[in-house]
Amino acid sequence: MRLSAGAVLLLLLALRAVSAAPAAAEPNRISLLTSEQLVQILDETVDWYRTLGAQQQNATQPSDQILFFANRQIADKVIALTFEVARANAELLSSEASAAQSSDDPSRSPQALAQREQSMAQKAAGIDKEMQSVRSRLAAASGRTRSDLNDKLSALQGELSMVKAQQNLLGSMSTFVYQNDPKRAGVSALKARIDAIAATIPAAASSSGSAAATTSPAGAPAAFNSVPSTAASGVTLRELGIWDLGAEALRLSQKLRTIDALDHSTGALKETFQKIQSAPSEQLHKLSAQSDELATAADSASGPALKSLRDQFDTLAWLFTQTSGIALPLGKINVLLTQYRDNLSSWRASVKRQRGDVFRALGVRLAVLFGALAVVFVGSEIWRRAVLRYVRDPRYRNQLLLVRRIVTWVLVLLILAFTFITQLSSFATFVGLLTAGLAVAMQSVLVSVVGYFVLIGKYGLRVGDRVQVGGVNGELVELGLIRMHLLELTPKGALGPTGRVVSFPNSIVFQTPGGLFKQIPGVNFGWHELTVDLPPGSDFVALKDRLLAKLNAVIDEYRGDIARQAETMRQTTSWPETTDVTPQVQLQYSTSGVQAIARYPVPLDRAAEVDERVSRALHEVVPAALAPSAPAPQQPAPDL
Repeated sequence: MRLSAGAVLLLLLALRAVSAAPAAAEPNRISLLTSEQLVQILDETVDWYRTLGAQQQNATQPSDQILFFANRQIADKVIALTFEVARANAELLSSEASAAQSSDDPSRSPQALAQREQSMAQKAAGIDKEMQSVRSRLAAASGRTRSDLNDKLSALQGELSMVKAQQNLLGSMSTFVYQNDPKRAGVSALKARIDAIAATIPAAASSSGSAAATTSPAGAPAAFNSVPSTAASGVTLRELGIWDLGAEALRLSQKLRTIDALDHSTGALKETFQKIQSAPSEQLHKLSAQSDELATAADSASGPALKSLRDQFDTLAWLFTQTSGIALPLGKINVLLTQYRDNLSSWRASVKRQRGDVFRALGVRLAVLFGALAVVFVGSEIWRRAVLRYVRDPRYRNQLLLVRRIVTWVLVLLILAFTFITQLSSFATFVGLLTAGLAVAMQSVLVSVVGYFVLIGKYGLRVGDRVQVGGVNGELVELGLIRMHLLELTPKGALGPTGRVVSFPNSIVFQTPGGLFKQIPGVNFGWHELTVDLPPGSDFVALKDRLLAKLNAVIDEYRGDIARQAETMRQTTSWPETTDVTPQVQLQYSTSGVQAIARYPVPLDRAAEVDERVSRALHEVVPAALAPSAPAPQQPAPDL
């Protein structure tokens, strides 16, 4: 449809009026908070509300859970009231934006444009009604009258088209002005942000406590999911060990710090609301004063003045309602936050009492621990001094000192276990299973440890003893809990060291094939044998006497020392007193003839020298009697 020149001119003037924004005075402010302040308060309140998660984690006692439930109810109400305040203030900001736009240019305000659009709609309806009347008359007309009615109908159609074009223009202008007004756009964005924040917190959806009571902070489930403390798991403080008591004390201290932080954030939020609480009260007083002034003016007004006063009364009533929707929730929030802090104070006092009880129990347990350890170490020192004073035998003294160390550390470990462990039954089961596993895995080591105590017995070993283990002769240089070390001695000659150290596990005492031989303490002689083939046809009895005389001549040089050692052996063993240590010569028949067996005691440290002297002495009696393989020293159990 083509527009006439007048319509085009009207469109250009309208667009110019929309684009031009003349300066106007700032209207009176009716909102209590700006958009930035409102968003800041909402963010601060939501952050405070989410601290309920920390409270839930620390609510480990039944009394804690009761206080947490009460605080959660209060927090739900506070968050709901805060959003009520935000929405009421947003409505005031919206009205303020509309008033500001109307004051800037009344001709392009949405209200003015709407009125003009409505007027154009009424005008279009009148034209359409007139066209219907012309059409009804046209049906019965004829001749020139019919031609005039057709011309009039065409003119009405053109006029209706122009009115509809103007109506469309006004509608477009109204939509454009509403969408591009910066204040309205800011208020719309604010409302959308308030709704978005409220969607993240279920408790903000309703101001009633019944709906919020079934929700948990930050979308958490309503059930308590906190982990109970050690003291709350059915174990009393007297049954707790030092380790668990220390952990409980640290946990309660951390809980106190958390409660203090919650109280600090609640106090800061309360101060924020107290700062903005005075503005609604002052606004309500001003509105009440204006209402009284209008009521006084209404008494003497009449006609159009009364209508204007009625509009002002309606505006004041709406402002009073919106301001009351801010002032009343702020007053409730102040009361609720005070109650919230009182609950936190009660919780803090309860936690302090619990921590005091834990510290006292921990002090008693530490006193018992140090007292028991002092008794053990004092007793160990007394034991050591008594052994050093009254026990003269170095070997027996070392054994008693070793037992003292073992007993002392076993008692220390038991005391530590009883004071540090909470549930001894579980600990005993664990130790039993661990011991069984170690016994299987370390069987050889444990047997060697037991063998150590066998080796240090009455006839046991000590450093310096000459020992034969299996086929190894040596001198004991070290006896440990697990193994012994021997300085290997050569089995021939003067029994000198070979330069090697041989290690054997102490479990050798429980092994039959190996065999363990040691010299009796104080005894250092053994018995050797030498076999001599006597010449055929000789006087065997005379040769025996001569051999025995030569043998006694050699052994008499060492007989005194050997006799003293034999007496020591009789005192320490059950060796019969009738046993003699004098040399002996015995005759026996063999396949090669008659043999003389010479048996004589020799000092072990000079065995090779004595054997050589005995061989030379017997060779002098029977020159041809010493066969190369004949001498064979006998080594019974004590002969090393």
